[in-house]
Amino acid sequence: MTTDSLNPEKKRGCSDAALYETLRKVFGFRDFRPNQEMIVRTIIEKRDVFAVMPTGGGKSLCYQLPAVLLPGTCMVISPLIALMKDQVDGARANGIRAAFLNSSLAPEERTLVLRDLLSNSLDLLYVAPERFTLDQFQEMLKRVNISMAVIDEAHCISEWGHDFRPDYLSLSQLVTLFPDLPVAAFTATATHQVQRDILDKLALRNPFVVRASFDRANLYYDIRFKENASDQLVALLKQNSGKAGIIYRTSRKSVNETAALLKAKGFRVLPYHAGLGDDERKQNQEAFIRDEVDVIVATVAFGMGIDKSNIRFVIHADLPKSIENYYQETGRAGRDGEAARCTLLFSQSDIPKVRFFIDAMQDETERARALGAFSKVISFASTSVCRRKTLLDYFGETYPHDNCNSCDICLGTREVVDCSLEAQMLLSAIARTEERFGATHIVDIVTGSANKKIRDFGHDRLKTYGVGKGRDKKFWRQLIDELLAQKVIAKSEGLYPTIVLLPKAVQILKNEARVEIVRVLEKKSAKAGKQELSGSYDHELFDQLRELRKQIADEQGIPPYVVFSDRTLRDMASIFPENNEAMLSVSGVGEVKLDRYGRQFLNLINRYRSDHPERNALS
Repeated sequence: MTTDSLNPEKKRGCSDAALYETLRKVFGFRDFRPNQEMIVRTIIEKRDVFAVMPTGGGKSLCYQLPAVLLPGTCMVISPLIALMKDQVDGARANGIRAAFLNSSLAPEERTLVLRDLLSNSLDLLYVAPERFTLDQFQEMLKRVNISMAVIDEAHCISEWGHDFRPDYLSLSQLVTLFPDLPVAAFTATATHQVQRDILDKLALRNPFVVRASFDRANLYYDIRFKENASDQLVALLKQNSGKAGIIYRTSRKSVNETAALLKAKGFRVLPYHAGLGDDERKQNQEAFIRDEVDVIVATVAFGMGIDKSNIRFVIHADLPKSIENYYQETGRAGRDGEAARCTLLFSQSDIPKVRFFIDAMQDETERARALGAFSKVISFASTSVCRRKTLLDYFGETYPHDNCNSCDICLGTREVVDCSLEAQMLLSAIARTEERFGATHIVDIVTGSANKKIRDFGHDRLKTYGVGKGRDKKFWRQLIDELLAQKVIAKSEGLYPTIVLLPKAVQILKNEARVEIVRVLEKKSAKAGKQELSGSYDHELFDQLRELRKQIADEQGIPPYVVFSDRTLRDMASIFPENNEAMLSVSGVGEVKLDRYGRQFLNLINRYRSDHPERNALS
């Protein structure tokens, strides 16, 4: 969806033939994704652009293609040092003259990059915002033929965004520093409020504004009751054996413990958090990027600098702090457009852990903002409405369908169950213990637990003791979550919250109100419909192509997905290209990559065809 348009008759600056020829030869694509062509043409016409495009929407092509077509160097300002190298590697693999300037470079490397920049030998230059703010660097830019300026992760300039960075405020200088050049700003996540703030701070000149759909149709959203996180994570990893994934935890301690547990179970897992040494953190990230391990267990410090396209699942084992965080973190899955799963383990008992950190904030405005953002996460996790519809509603977008066919709610068979009697049992236990105990203790009472704490308080003599022993503790914990979500009960403030009754509880105890909950009885296969990987393909050939890709990537010191994406390899394993012409018809194979890698992949495919004459291209 675009909020601006250009008259097709007035387009100029690049012919259709040149545009599509560059798209095919350099990037290996025959067609643009939604919004890409209009953004590219607008930049070529030297008009400013602001684009909100979800992860996987093809933002980088929107400025890399003009960078190839326009004379001079496109300067990209990005806060993500790790991502700079990956994007430069990817651009170079397509034959684009690209480099980056940041603190990770040795002095002699910086000298070489500056030499290439000053001699106009670069199409693309990635720089950190801190470097852009240096007077010396801005003076040097005046001696360089700059074609355009790009701001990546533009939400970082907004104090209403989820990752505000003060250094980004200096980027308002771009329009005055380059009065005759286009400035383009991109972000994957921005509410309408954040979008207005970005446009105001950057002062873009009559920008072409694009607000693409936030719908990531290839992602399956799944929220599960968090009962035993360790066992649940083991089960999820077994279901995704051999696939790349990220597990997010809130604390460094939980990251280390989870990584150690999963490693002991035989999974190829590494931890990542800010408490690790620089070398270890870098090595673990590189191992994940290069397919040497399958899973990274990480705090939110991990991910923003990752351009790995074949992440097949993201698991939140703890609650994210905001919907923006959740959307961006889940967005790291399925960047190649293939099916991916996003699972959140949720229990109301996790809420106080996050509240503890929010309550510790000194600034009242920040605390209120954080609390408001977190409350929306709780609502999202508690709702029985389609997950996709709820997410899109948050970003001001209306989902047009009744059933998305790719979330736990829409794929589940649901029924409304009257749990009024069971609710009365819980509420009575809370009342009889004078609202002085937490959820675990209340569940122990109704299930008839014989633990010491129950006996010490004499709660084994209560009338409600053991009345719910016919059901397991999981049922009672889920019912408490439902009563909290329906505002029948609440949790007190503090690190050790107790359960308190709200006015609605009295009505239920007096049989003046009912408690109905929505239960998901069964789930259809998440591989149905949208969840199937694109097309049919020969799995054995695909695996051999992956091995060849890994070998080439290791030899060249680049991530495997920079050579070819999983989608490109599946395409090869589907159509069995026999020669260069056929290879160029594969999505993601341009002339530069054909020249660099085509022979090796064609040789493997032809050998495979010879060894398996019964197999042929799959329709």
